[in-house]
Amino acid sequence: MNEVRHDIIIIGAGGAGLRAAMAVVETNPDLSVGLVSKVYPMRSHTVAAEGGMAAVIKPNDDRQHHIYDTISGSDWLADQDAVELFVDEAPRELIQLEHWGCPWSREDSGQVAVRPFGGMQIERTWYAADKTGFHVLHTLFQTSLQFSQIRRYDEFFVTKLLVADGRCQGCVALELRTGELHVLRAAAVIVCTGGFGRIFPFTTNGAIKTGDGLALAYRAGAALEDMEFVQYHPTGLPGTGILITEASRGEGGILLNTEGRRYLQDYDLGAPLDIHDPRHPQNRSMELGPRDRLSQAFMHEQAAGRTFQGKFGDYVELDVRHLGEERIESRIPFVRELALNYAGIDPIVEPIPVRPVVHYTMGGIDTDVHGATALPGLYAAGECACVSINGANRLGSNSLTELVVFGARAGRHAAAAAAGLELGGGAEIDRQAAAERERLAAWRARPTVDDRVASIRDDMTTAMEAGAGIFRDEASLAACCGTLRGLRARADRVHLHDDSPVYNTELVSALELDGMIDVAEAVAHAARQRTESRGSHQRTDFAARDDANFLTHSLAYRTDDGPRIAYKDVVITHWPPAARVYGAANDADGQA
Repeated sequence: MNEVRHDIIIIGAGGAGLRAAMAVVETNPDLSVGLVSKVYPMRSHTVAAEGGMAAVIKPNDDRQHHIYDTISGSDWLADQDAVELFVDEAPRELIQLEHWGCPWSREDSGQVAVRPFGGMQIERTWYAADKTGFHVLHTLFQTSLQFSQIRRYDEFFVTKLLVADGRCQGCVALELRTGELHVLRAAAVIVCTGGFGRIFPFTTNGAIKTGDGLALAYRAGAALEDMEFVQYHPTGLPGTGILITEASRGEGGILLNTEGRRYLQDYDLGAPLDIHDPRHPQNRSMELGPRDRLSQAFMHEQAAGRTFQGKFGDYVELDVRHLGEERIESRIPFVRELALNYAGIDPIVEPIPVRPVVHYTMGGIDTDVHGATALPGLYAAGECACVSINGANRLGSNSLTELVVFGARAGRHAAAAAAGLELGGGAEIDRQAAAERERLAAWRARPTVDDRVASIRDDMTTAMEAGAGIFRDEASLAACCGTLRGLRARADRVHLHDDSPVYNTELVSALELDGMIDVAEAVAHAARQRTESRGSHQRTDFAARDDANFLTHSLAYRTDDGPRIAYKDVVITHWPPAARVYGAANDADGQA
């Protein structure tokens, strides 16, 4: 088995991984970095983000407002020390992207433009039209090419983390082009593999978002934090799940039910003002409510029979016609392109059909503010990590900023920890690598069974939507946990029909599924044990938020009998828990 050594291994080459790699080299130019990705970096899911990145830049804004909006939006489950650090470092990182060439949209004065986003009381979302993730990823990738210390391993699928002498010391990776296994040794490993939306059937997430990094860390002994909190985005295209960005509502788009009515005025999101123009910044509070509340409102409209029925299920209409062709083409051109190509709708003349769709996962690998896990040598950043700044509900436009802020922090801290550290545990590493080779070989030796990876995966996603969707209860979660346990047994027996070593997509799908079931179990078990409703976790049998018992983060640990759930306290600094109130200005002291 081929062995390669680097000072730092980074798994995942999207926004967080690229930023971490450059931070390592900026911190210590003598260190070498192995950047491992199962896809070519420009196919990382960061490229799909449309709306923007939040950071305080305008004179009418300040850090206290951004901090409060984030904490309140999290339903008080965010760690406030992490949020303060995040908000303070965000402007520097976005200005750094500007210096590297990110083409931010501009005002006529030449200043960076900002737009409103859901749950934000002040406009603070930087954007590059409605292709922000595309431009950010291009900027990071092209900048990373100047660093000779970064060696890329494109289309390498990591199957196992290597742990010896009490610390993470690298990984085993399958080279998809050849089918060969490689041992990648390092003094530290940073996991930046994104979220796990693909454990659900209807999601904005690309096919690569299968939670691989979480499963790797989970199996290595790290905890998964706050896995019960899964965010639905209120505006996905029926059938495909393709995201219609929140920027469309930030520009003035409105949501309508079958009565042609802005139904969000019936919910706790703020009523419209007596202003005719819905584009007026004070008349958009309803559509720019937090994503969990908007998704829950859709479900209530559906139950009341006020949603449209189509071949891909129920939907409501997102109307941007009043913005006019010029504004649509200049501010949200990609929204029009997506609606035309995937729904056959021209939003200049017709409303866009939309419905809630799984979009983001607040839970992830448990880390501190430096990206470090409880396992020495193992770090995580981005959506696969839980630091936690998002708590029970992430505010739109915080996620891309989180990639660069905590990607940079993880890179700097890992670089400092790895400098001069000698690799050890050679015999144990060799043993683990050999065992991994035997494990993968055993997949092909299994006897043929009348089951397929695809059918197991479909049953998993169906169980997750039915049992751990927007609304949950004890019965649905218990059934989900039981189904997943059975699927684990089926996955352990499944036979691979493709024995080719070259780009064996069936093997990759099986490996992804193996980790996805672990991740799904962590979600379902954590949700079952949190007997309250908070943010994106809504229990119909426990409808109230319970700060007395659940102002805590859940921690899922892997055992042979399924996840073991423990808890740790939320960090409170200056903002005590209060009611989540929208539609009225909130001050920085937490009063509505």
